[in-house]
Amino acid sequence: MQNHFEEKTASGAEGASLPEFVATRVTSYFDDRVGKAWAGGHIMRGRQPGPDALHLSSNDYLSISKHPDILRAMSDSIQSEGNGLLMSGIFLHGDNPLLALEDRFARFMRSEASILCQSGYAANTGLIQSIATPETPVYVDMMAHMSLWEGIRAAGAKAIAFSHNDAEHLGRQIRRNGPGVVIVDSVYSTNGSMCPLTAVVETGVEHGCVLVVDESHSLGTHGPGGAGLVVALGLADRVHFRTASLAKAFAARAGVISCSARFQEYFKFESRPAIFSSTLLPHEIAGLDATISVIERESWRRVKVESNAQYLRAQLTGLGYNLNGSASQIIALESGTEQRTILLRDALESRGIFGSVFCAPATAQNRALMRLSVHASLTQGQLRRIVHACEAIREAVGLADWASTRRMRATPVAVAELEPAKYAA
Repeated sequence: MQNHFEEKTASGAEGASLPEFVATRVTSYFDDRVGKAWAGGHIMRGRQPGPDALHLSSNDYLSISKHPDILRAMSDSIQSEGNGLLMSGIFLHGDNPLLALEDRFARFMRSEASILCQSGYAANTGLIQSIATPETPVYVDMMAHMSLWEGIRAAGAKAIAFSHNDAEHLGRQIRRNGPGVVIVDSVYSTNGSMCPLTAVVETGVEHGCVLVVDESHSLGTHGPGGAGLVVALGLADRVHFRTASLAKAFAARAGVISCSARFQEYFKFESRPAIFSSTLLPHEIAGLDATISVIERESWRRVKVESNAQYLRAQLTGLGYNLNGSASQIIALESGTEQRTILLRDALESRGIFGSVFCAPATAQNRALMRLSVHASLTQGQLRRIVHACEAIREAVGLADWASTRRMRATPVAVAELEPAKYAA
């Protein structure tokens, strides 16, 4: 029986034949992953959501992607500016909307300056490439986002991993290898755990390291006015760089870096993504400017996200799910093997619950999971529906036999529950 991919191949025109060294890799994907691990299906493609489906796969945590103020600003810009002048940012100077927005993001993030990039990926790869050299040890949390690892590779630097959220292990690694760059996420996108930022920053400062914190999943959702966890914890004057993908709480397509004014100038003429990519379009700039106003003004959205997440974390933990220390709006159900994860996906989707599948290389082998992204527009009734679905499927998905469940039984994990508005003020 042909699978979906074989049918598409059979129906399409053939292009130039790939040489063996490429064809072997493609064949391995279809044979090993599609054929064996996924039994001819696809781990990322399950049912089509119905009209009553609950979508927990979007990073639009604040539920602002259709906010009328933001859409109006973008529409007005398209009507008046079109797509603007397409050029690299190195040509921009003087009175320019993008530069004005960088100033506004700097104020929003409580930093001296900021840099807008084409994406969070471009921000991270460009930043690390601009501050590290082949002689620089780069200390990176083993669960840090892949874009940060790619930045280390682009710099030709030495990546030295430390155990997840383990500041003591970080300290031992620095003492062994010398001062360098320390890289962490404030909230980890895979399992929703929070970095012990104060301990990590103190360790880095003590050893003369440069500190980089990716705030993709906390900028907009945490801190005063949405300024992020670094600001919430009073660490802004000790962290050299903060980065964020604005495709999360800001529901936009861009990235940002907080930095000094001197570094801003340096970055724009040294970072490869900055030099060799076009700038943001006028309607993206107008939309982001309006988004900052919405995030600052409508603080109830941050409070609602945390309240919803706290409720769901507590309920799912009570049902026996190991949430691996989640303390944020990201909740992961770690089913383990890809076969088990397909079973979990199908069980949830049959009940109208649609999350995101994470598997290798986004996770370690055999630690695949379904990620539920909590957002501000979820009602109490919808939250109960999620809980009831997760309760009903436990036996069908073999929850008791998951490796994550066995780990929890062997070493019970204390769930860190935050007061609903603690970091959302």
